[in-house]
Amino acid sequence: MRIIACLLAFIACLPCRADLTAEQKIADLVQLASLYGKNYGPYEWKRVAFNFDALDLRPWVERARQTRNDLEFIDLCFEYLSKMDDAHVSYTFPSSFSASLGFSVDIYDGKVLIDGLNRTLLPAARYPFQIGDEVVSVDGRPVEDLIREFSRYSIAANPLSTRRSASARIPIRAQSRVPFAHMIGDTAAVEIRQAVGGTNTYDIPWQKSGTPVTTVGIIPSPLLGIERSRASHEDPMDYMRPLRLLDNASIDADQHAVLGIGARAPIFRLPAGFQIRQGQAATDFYYSGTFQADGLRIGFIRIPSYSPPNTALQIQQFRDEMIFFEQNTDGLVIDDMRNPGGSVNYVQALAQLVHTGPFRLLGFELRATANWHASFSSSLAAARAQNAPAWTIAMFAAYLSDIEKALRENRANTGPLPLGSVTVDVSPSPGAYSKPLIVLVDEFSASAADMFPAIVQDNGRGLIFGNRTMGADGNVVAYDGGNYTEIFTRVTQSLMSRKNPIVTPEYPTAPYVENIGVRPEIVEDYMTRDNLINGGATFVQRFTAAIVEHIRRTGR
Repeated sequence: MRIIACLLAFIACLPCRADLTAEQKIADLVQLASLYGKNYGPYEWKRVAFNFDALDLRPWVERARQTRNDLEFIDLCFEYLSKMDDAHVSYTFPSSFSASLGFSVDIYDGKVLIDGLNRTLLPAARYPFQIGDEVVSVDGRPVEDLIREFSRYSIAANPLSTRRSASARIPIRAQSRVPFAHMIGDTAAVEIRQAVGGTNTYDIPWQKSGTPVTTVGIIPSPLLGIERSRASHEDPMDYMRPLRLLDNASIDADQHAVLGIGARAPIFRLPAGFQIRQGQAATDFYYSGTFQADGLRIGFIRIPSYSPPNTALQIQQFRDEMIFFEQNTDGLVIDDMRNPGGSVNYVQALAQLVHTGPFRLLGFELRATANWHASFSSSLAAARAQNAPAWTIAMFAAYLSDIEKALRENRANTGPLPLGSVTVDVSPSPGAYSKPLIVLVDEFSASAADMFPAIVQDNGRGLIFGNRTMGADGNVVAYDGGNYTEIFTRVTQSLMSRKNPIVTPEYPTAPYVENIGVRPEIVEDYMTRDNLINGGATFVQRFTAAIVEHIRRTGR
């Protein structure tokens, strides 16, 4: 009882608010920078392309000392991570607070337009604005000011992707991603320019949930990193574990409140007469079917993500569709839009089903670390001990050799390595589709969904149609980024390397997908008010014309 009484007396003496000390803030900042310095595959690329050195903390340490409270410091950490301009580098901290105005927005024709409405919360009698109407300001702040403010929390490698993601935070805010999201009133004065009815301001209630965090506290609460905590439970004979880490090439879709991202159905309505094959049953993964155009039969398949619930089953289903399309169509449209990525090996398997001759995959440059050296060394020993297939042993031996070579030469990264095979030059799979095809992409075709069109383009297999992809490169692994702030971050560990260097006006010439993205042969922006209102009819007409012309031109 005396011990309990002493503890209660001690707690009673603690101040009501206790922020981190300057030393604790700097310790977390150094920990965060060291995490990226050791593991971040695109580190050198960011120095060249953006003149940003993640290990140069001189501009940041004094700013960290000057922060007045924990939220200011967390916001500074988010700003630091945003400088990498990396779509994989998402960051959150523990908070359950979120708020919504009951509608969603995106950028169409350069304007912030409403593209989703909850009529239960916003009945038309009181809030007569509609989908397609323009949001002009919130609480007197122009939407462009808000987009600039929210951009640091919405980095998506491609400037257009970042702007769209930032705009989505105007009516929907979560403190786990926007530290000051809770600093709002009970209502917001939203100025809306309606297509009919002029410009009006509506007082809209914020729908709030959860409890905001206002201080982390001076008492440290360190956490172990996710991958480090897994390491203590590793099976030393599980030689495929390094490949599973490298296999994850996906963005954090929850960071981007974009309609239809990862959805089974396409964002647009397919032409009249479209005959659906997959996509109606809840268990369907793909959305596929056929339609007629200019006397030709066109196949269509949407890949919603590269994270299927059953990889082997979904590869077989894709093969079945390719066999059907080969026998029953003149050309194929593959919808890779609003796809958040997923498994690298799954991408490679699908790519083998749309190529009919030998073709080249993308290689992966890895950060040459002692951890990868130990991991590949253990995998090689375990593979040999378990009489693994010869190609698996050869693959791990090649990985280990390249890591050792980079370490000997004091290089940050290895050369481009094949993932899950001995070579980046591979053969097609049985049942591959041979006829003309186009791949639909946009600025939310990300990571593994950058990779698929890059393979198609690099090998001249088909045309890419739409907008430049996001440019989210390599595999990603989650870590705890600060023992005091408990920031959670995702680190890009590798760089995807294409067949040839890409020349662009925005970036240095390089063979990377990171930031550069995949540039379509046929540029067509879906994000117009016309497409929003008419279900994408204009976009569908134009990609239909593109596949018809492609079929006619190739003479197939």
